[in-house]
Amino acid sequence: MKAVYAGSFDPVTNGHIDIITRSANVFDEVIVAIATNTSKAPLFTAEEKQTALESLMRDRQLHNVSVMQLSEGLTVDFAEQHGAKILIRGIRSVKDMEYEMDIESMNKVQNPDVETVFFMADKQYRYLSSSMIKEVAKFGGDLDKLVPAEIARLLKEKLQ
Repeated sequence: MKAVYAGSFDPVTNGHIDIITRSANVFDEVIVAIATNTSKAPLFTAEEKQTALESLMRDRQLHNVSVMQLSEGLTVDFAEQHGAKILIRGIRSVKDMEYEMDIESMNKVQNPDVETVFFMADKQYRYLSSSMIKEVAKFGGDLDKLVPAEIARLLKEKLQ
């Protein structure tokens, strides 16, 4: 079965990598879809994110994971266009769950054949958010436990 894990990944965090890895162990194929968040100004371009994510997937030998850009449209439509019947969402907290349940309901209205599967964030990653990581990086904080080393290097380059 094919699944889609969509996000802005700006930057990709250790929490994202954990969800991708766990998803790859459950589903035959996982598409990581780099979505554009129109309400935020991205730090990295979609191309930079795709290159970094592809490298991270190779390094982790996640051969059943592909990385694509979702430049416009609904994630549920992207899933259908790519033959996926599952949307993967990561949940860090009750607050996330409420938000994700609303999105899941809207996706069901759009396409009742696409299911949403929730992965609970590992407790060591529940506090992570890309916004907070950018703030830590901006002020020279320790990124070692927050993002993969390659992403930490890219963050430092962008923010110096």
